[in-house]
Amino acid sequence: MPATPEPVAVAGNDVANPDLGLFTVPNLITLVRMLVLPLFLWFLFARDNRAAAAWTLAVLGSTDWVDGYVARRFNQVSEIGKIIDPVADRLLLFVGIVAIMVDGSVPTWVGILVLVREIGISIAVLGLAAMGGARVDVTFVGKTGTAGNLMAFPLFLGSESTLSYAPVLRVMAWMAVIPGLIFSYYAAMTYIPLARDAFTRGRGGRTESE
Repeated sequence: MPATPEPVAVAGNDVANPDLGLFTVPNLITLVRMLVLPLFLWFLFARDNRAAAAWTLAVLGSTDWVDGYVARRFNQVSEIGKIIDPVADRLLLFVGIVAIMVDGSVPTWVGILVLVREIGISIAVLGLAAMGGARVDVTFVGKTGTAGNLMAFPLFLGSESTLSYAPVLRVMAWMAVIPGLIFSYYAAMTYIPLARDAFTRGRGGRTESE
């Protein structure tokens, strides 16, 4: 499960190269990850193979950093990449969570709590960006909570499969999701004053430039 971006109202510190278009290596990696999503759904619903679906989702989640690393390492940060990368991450996140909830492999209340938090963060990011807010940096607590939540869903799915170690995966899933929920909701509350400050800084910069 892809580890999705925490609140970033505007583009980050990486400067996009205006000469780069869609066809760059990091953008290709992002597109491939998106194209693998139907394979996850096929394994889960058409083949009823939770083990394969869980492994596919785990690979998608564990490789979510690759495109960003390649873009920075080889100076291939592009404007379109800044758009499609978070879109891909959010798409994989929401489709994965909803699919596993429909499958019934994860407790409904767990899925709802994660979705509510992610939807709230997404709305806040879009709203802050639309109002001209500055960047809100990701906190360590936020990263930890998101990582725990996203690790938990492939584990829950695998725990309902025919894998011999499925019971162990169930225990691991709960060990990941409980602290993940605690940290992620705590982080969401700490972002409120950070967002207010980012809005003030962003509006102040725009006023000075005008």
